[in-house]
Parts: sequence; structure tokens; C-alpha cells
Amino acid sequence: MYIPKHFEIKDEEEIYELIENNSFATLFSQHEGHPYATHLPLILDKEERYLYSHFAKPNMQWKDIEEQEVLAVFQGPHCYISSSWYETDKAVPTWNYIAAHVYGKVEIIDGEEMMDSLKDMVLKYEDPNSSYQWDQLDAHFLEGQAKGIVGFKIKIDKMEGKAKLSQHHSTERLKLVTSQLEQSTSENEREIASQMKTILRKKKLKN
Repeated sequence: MYIPKHFEIKDEEEIYELIENNSFATLFSQHEGHPYATHLPLILDKEERYLYSHFAKPNMQWKDIEEQEVLAVFQGPHCYISSSWYETDKAVPTWNYIAAHVYGKVEIIDGEEMMDSLKDMVLKYEDPNSSYQWDQLDAHFLEGQAKGIVGFKIKIDKMEGKAKLSQHHSTERLKLVTSQLEQSTSENEREIASQMKTILRKKKLKN
């Protein structure tokens, strides 16, 4: 990923947080000599540095993915930035966004390890008060359903994080853009505004 220094997320914990908060990712690999991608949730194990998920068995991406270096892309908030929000008309519009790229090799998993990853996924996304409780599900039913998927894990070898939030612009311009975004009803735009306000606070502390 192209990352100018002023956009780079250097703190590994920040990248982990981005992954955990935006865990529905795009996984890229090569299949039969061509680029191939699947959209799927990836569950993070920070301590062991693994990502876990599964393919539907008819999805042929799993057939030749083992030992490949794959790329998982996690997309955080993003939005259009209009140059009309600046203090001058000698500017062009842009797009602000936060994203992480994770590289690693895939291992196919099954048995207890795969079932544990499925349980972790349900626990992450299901409401604690939901009537759907993993520990109450019929074991034979789960085993039957598991036959239709292929579990895998990715050993994290490298992570890149990018937060393009107008850091290279003046404080005044950051304030103008943030003010516009805060008025939006879009969740993406309001989240970008919140991230930009954090940058403004850091700039103020430095001064």
C-alpha cells in the first residue's frame, strides 16, 4: 500500500483496533494463476498473531491458497472531501479514509480448532442477549453444517495501516473540513470528523 509518512499508522495496537472494529475484510490470493478475492469476516487473535475465518466449500479459493502469501484488506471509515470547504478555490477535492493491509500465509484448519474459531465469531457478532446461543446449539447439527465450510487461519507476517485525514493541511483547513463533516448524517463522515478532531487536539498539545 502506498503510504506517505504523514499518513502512516505506526502504532501496532491502533492497527489491531482498526481490524477488530472493521473485521469484515476482503481476502486476496491467486487462484489458478489469477487474482481472486472473497469478502468475509476475519477474527483476530492478537496474542498469537493469527486471523481466523472460513470459506464456503464450493468457493474454490481455498483449493490452492495454502502457503500462498495472501492480502487481507480492512476498510475503516472513508468519505469525500470537497474543496469547497477550504478557505481557497485553488484546491482540488480528495477522499479521506482509514485502512489496514495484513499479509501472511494461510493454513487450512479443521476439527476443534475450526469449531473454536466459529464459536469466537458468533460470540463477537451475536448480541449477548440474543436467543441464539452457541453453547445451546445441537452438536450434531453443528457438525453437519461444518461439512459445508473450510476453515483457515492466516499467520500475520506484516501489517500496514494508513489514516489519510488531511494531516498535511493547515490547522485552519482541518477545522473547516471537520466542521463540515460534523454536520453530516453519514456515519462515515462523522467518524472521519471524529478522527480529524483527534489530530487537531494533538496539534494543539504540540503547540
